[in-house]
Amino acid sequence: MAPPIHPDTMSSREHWRNTVLAGLANYIDSGSIVSGSVALALWKDIYHLSDSFIGLIAAFSANAISAGIGAFFGGWLCDRLGRKTIYQYDMLFYAFGMLFLIFAHAAWMIVLGFLLVGLAVGADIPASWSLIAEQAPDTKRGAHSGVAQVLWYLGPVMVLGAAYFLKPFGIDGVRWLFIHLAVLALALTFLRSRMAESQRWAESRATRGTDRTGIDWGELFSARYIKSTLYLITMYGFWNLWAGYNGFFTPYLIRQNHLPVWAETVVPASYFAIGIVSILTIFMTLSDKVNQRTLFGISAALHVFGMALLAVFGFTLPIVIIHIAIMGIAGGFGAQSFFQLWSAELFPTAIRSTAQGVTFAVVRIGLGLWSLAVPALASADFTTLAWILTGFLVVSGLIGLAWAPRNEGKSLDQLEAERSVA
Repeated sequence: MAPPIHPDTMSSREHWRNTVLAGLANYIDSGSIVSGSVALALWKDIYHLSDSFIGLIAAFSANAISAGIGAFFGGWLCDRLGRKTIYQYDMLFYAFGMLFLIFAHAAWMIVLGFLLVGLAVGADIPASWSLIAEQAPDTKRGAHSGVAQVLWYLGPVMVLGAAYFLKPFGIDGVRWLFIHLAVLALALTFLRSRMAESQRWAESRATRGTDRTGIDWGELFSARYIKSTLYLITMYGFWNLWAGYNGFFTPYLIRQNHLPVWAETVVPASYFAIGIVSILTIFMTLSDKVNQRTLFGISAALHVFGMALLAVFGFTLPIVIIHIAIMGIAGGFGAQSFFQLWSAELFPTAIRSTAQGVTFAVVRIGLGLWSLAVPALASADFTTLAWILTGFLVVSGLIGLAWAPRNEGKSLDQLEAERSVA
């Protein structure tokens, strides 16, 4: 294992290489979600699945409950054993789970495959996000976090782009989407073997002493950090109820509403492509320099307006296209990008991954419970669903705008020092 390297001694090229290798977990996470969404309508026809069973798949997929459980235990193990220990080997577990989706010939294999895949990607999220923040230069932490978000958005673009050409081959074509994710996970296991452990984690562990390798849960839930935990859960959680619907159910809803076949892949892929441009030009460019609260507020307002369009005018192709364009721009510098950044900044190194795992787990498990109801509600009354989702975005925006931190330009050491005297 390579020895820990302090961020200040790393070259710019090493910084970006490590960020990409850590952030590829986001590509695999989103790729898993969207691959499942592409296959969903086909699975429904092949196995005669009910809306309730589709909700069950969504609830326990990489999009929701299993990812939440994986994040909880993965985050705890990251702080206990190290970031590299987790992100080095969880991709092997991911590839194993993906085999059930590649060779699925029964409905139970779909559920089991997504359960295993979700556990793996969930465990990787706090490991990779912590590592990115801890190894990034102090003045470019937002930019490096943005790379992970670009990779998250790139996953659906690649998957949906490929799906456009593979859909004529039915479920056999869609299997190649799962195959490419499994191969990437195996390659990532090899590439990550050359990465060093987080120096900040190593120093924190040494400071605590070898007899204190466990996690201080009392510190995590102390008055100093419980407010940050609740803030992140509510701000990101309500937004993620919309995002989960958008990422997993949009192709399904396009088919259910009898829109053109090409729209099943092109429309959602366009959302993520626009999001990539937004991350590159707005979040990565500005988040380290300008008022982060203002950026978040603009994004939140755009999100509410974009979702309200569907609630008012319905799920028609022109409105869906306008909606996708607005939401793509807003998503690039909105709740998810800031959740990754703030969840690393608001906690000290000793409990950083655990805190990220706890918040991510609550959010994704909540999404899983919500996903159980989405298919039936969308089929029965989409307008009601759209207004509920608009309400979720309003709540997320108000909470985020009211309590958003102002951490731009500050080092992790500076932020930790400020917390210690607060």
